[in-house]
Amino acid sequence: MLRFTGAGLLMAALLAFPALAPPAHAAGIDDLQRGFEHPPDEARIMMRWWWFGPSVTQAELEREMRVMRDGGIGGFEVQPVYPLALDDPERGVRNMNFLSPEFLDHLRFTARKAKELGLRMDLTLGSGWPYGGPGVPITEAAGRLRIEKVKVAAGAGRIPLPALMQGEKLLGAFTAGGLEEWRDVRDGALWLPAGGAPGEIWFFLSSRTGMMVKRPSVGGEGYVLDHYDRAALDRYLRTVAEPLVNALGPDKAFALFCDSLEVFGSDWTPDLLAEFQKRRGYDLRPLLPALASDQGAQTPGIRHDWGRTLTELLDERFLQPLHAWVRARGSQFRIQGYGIPPATLSSNAHTDISEGEGAQWKVVRAARWASSANHIYGRAVTTSETWTWLHSPAMRATPLDMKAEADIHFLQGVNQLIGHGWPYTNAGEEYPGWRFYAAAVFSESNPWYAAMPDIARYLQRMSWLLRQGEVAHDVALYLPTSDAWSHFTAGHVHMIEALREHVGPEVMPQILDNGYAMDFLDDGTLERALGRYRVLVLPNVEYLPAAAARAIAAFQQRGGIVIATRRRPERAPGLRAPAADHDAVRQALASATLVARDAELGAALKAKLTPDIAWSAEQHALGFEHRRTPDADIYFVANTSNQPIELRARFRAEGTPEAWNALTGEVTAPRGEGANLVVDLAPYESRVYVFTKRPQHSRPERRASGESIDLTAGWDRPLGDWAAADTTRYFSGTQTYERDVTLTAAQLRGTRWRLDFGAGTPVPETRLTNGHRAWLDGPVREAVVVYVNGERAGSVWCAPYRLDVTRLLKPGANRLRLVAANTAMNHMAGRALPNYRFLNLRYGVRFEPQEMEKVTVLPSGILGGVRLESR
Repeated sequence: MLRFTGAGLLMAALLAFPALAPPAHAAGIDDLQRGFEHPPDEARIMMRWWWFGPSVTQAELEREMRVMRDGGIGGFEVQPVYPLALDDPERGVRNMNFLSPEFLDHLRFTARKAKELGLRMDLTLGSGWPYGGPGVPITEAAGRLRIEKVKVAAGAGRIPLPALMQGEKLLGAFTAGGLEEWRDVRDGALWLPAGGAPGEIWFFLSSRTGMMVKRPSVGGEGYVLDHYDRAALDRYLRTVAEPLVNALGPDKAFALFCDSLEVFGSDWTPDLLAEFQKRRGYDLRPLLPALASDQGAQTPGIRHDWGRTLTELLDERFLQPLHAWVRARGSQFRIQGYGIPPATLSSNAHTDISEGEGAQWKVVRAARWASSANHIYGRAVTTSETWTWLHSPAMRATPLDMKAEADIHFLQGVNQLIGHGWPYTNAGEEYPGWRFYAAAVFSESNPWYAAMPDIARYLQRMSWLLRQGEVAHDVALYLPTSDAWSHFTAGHVHMIEALREHVGPEVMPQILDNGYAMDFLDDGTLERALGRYRVLVLPNVEYLPAAAARAIAAFQQRGGIVIATRRRPERAPGLRAPAADHDAVRQALASATLVARDAELGAALKAKLTPDIAWSAEQHALGFEHRRTPDADIYFVANTSNQPIELRARFRAEGTPEAWNALTGEVTAPRGEGANLVVDLAPYESRVYVFTKRPQHSRPERRASGESIDLTAGWDRPLGDWAAADTTRYFSGTQTYERDVTLTAAQLRGTRWRLDFGAGTPVPETRLTNGHRAWLDGPVREAVVVYVNGERAGSVWCAPYRLDVTRLLKPGANRLRLVAANTAMNHMAGRALPNYRFLNLRYGVRFEPQEMEKVTVLPSGILGGVRLESR
């Protein structure tokens, strides 16, 4: 369990029962600043810790936990996955069977040691993802509606029925694309009347997807379970989850985790027809073709009712009981609650920590989905799977890449990063060790890990600060769940993707780029949360439930602003929606402002409400997140581009402005007057602007440089790209540079000094297959740890590539030591890449290494000049 100290005790108490906990409040602005300067442990970043095989030893488990702790990492989530090596006693590789007594003993050891080291431990309730494995029989495997299309020969009177596999049942046979049903089924065949046979028959079957658990460990293989089937969940909890949790003993996991709902194609369960009849009041079976082809005006209603039923079954048979099971065992339930089956935003009521992922911050995606859910349900912490596929291939990602993506998560309301990730590596493996196929590596295998304490400190500061007070967002973007359900088709029931397509690519940029912060809302959260916002945006909404319409009408009566794009909704959803509901929708939205095109939304917003931040020029790279405490307005502002930005910004806030630097903890007075400030950010730089009720006490921000001393020459070895030399081209590690610089007492008196390594060089952006990266080549590749007179001053790893060293300088000679570190890529480029042929023959192909063709030598070291500058 995580160790909490000092100010963290209150947060620990709140997190113990997050569904009941109010948002965190700092006691006052001075306490807020102290927490920012010295953030408590619970805000530290975490890592997804892959156990490959699993082949782990207790000695290596403890060593890696200590390395995490020393790097400023606060804990980990254990996730057993596929093997990376065959059993080999000489190398110390022995793949333990998942859930074997030996594996569970290692899990117990890890929980005990994590508690001893003050690390938080979370645990995935399974191996790989989604939930499933060898204990799942085909009769409880993920379900789907299978449609077998059979051509009918002219004059044929008999068609053999599709072969039924185990777990399948015939539901009906229909003329292709129509509702005409053929019912004469006997003797293993469908019999057709003479002369009346159609050209094609569609057989509808209750079937199974056959999907297997992705990336399972040895012994974790098997079918993905049916998330609409309570019996399937109960069996899984007995056979998999219970042994895992019991193995931890008294050292309970802080959170038990459910990874991605990626049960692809799962849109059915054996008793769906009965449940549909009970919930919707009519028989779906004779209308099944409407799930696959257009049956006229009734089609959207039928599909809506089917999709709604799927979501209800997911909520009632999977999410609710799983949440209760986890809480009964003293842990929190953390889940990536989106995808397939079609979880809605409201489905996140049945969790303790909603988790997101992804750096796509201006479209409907998972990170803002998760933070919105947590805001709605009063939960102070939003986790996010961070850095998946970051700057592929594995080992390529840099500290700058980390910051560039992390800042985008912060802009979406995330305040707890779960790094993706940390690959356990067998102690006998050749450098740089094991790595996950779809992730960066944030362990000491990458030489730049020497700077991890400083990287982690920045992320910890921002994570903590973005938990304080309450979120202060003006705009709620309505997610039209009913429209998504109404457009589901057989095999295509991915809620968040359907919503993203329906909302379109322009709506969110129009909100965010014009100076408004936002959350998502849906039908199930409108009455609970709509009153917290000043504007509701309805994006191209066609169908609106009558209850939602009434909630929106009440919001308008209280002075709320409603803006619809492209159309006003005029109909209630569902096949049997009464006429009164349609009338209620039309009446409720009659007075809503309508903009004909999504591109006009920004102007409409500005006409109704002053932006929270009004930029002096059009921009698309700056984003912000706004929180409010009783004593402060907190704005996190980030430059998401590879170009420097300088413009003026008028904040809709009162009080004394201060600029808080999350890299250093330093507080300065920003340039500008009152709430009209100059925002000056280097590429991928971020800053916090705080408006407080206390008088100005921070020192002014200084821009004009004073004395500048060129330190490019005079080191014990030349600066420059060590990868350019034949002898060090394939070297991955650290290089040390030392020299003296002499300063007088007069030079030091009342003056601040910093080492400046220069600016980065923008790289042309290209489309990535997966993941994210920073499009900037820094003047240091990829980090430099700085020592002054034998003491660690910090590190340089992101723009603006400078470090304040004032506190360590003294009159006379000062010894400077620079330790430059690159990535593991150069080492990999000089050697053969792993060959997994025998592994695949033994265990099957469980992964494909990502983009190995991109492994190449990279520039390394201190590439530009170094200056010591006073200010």
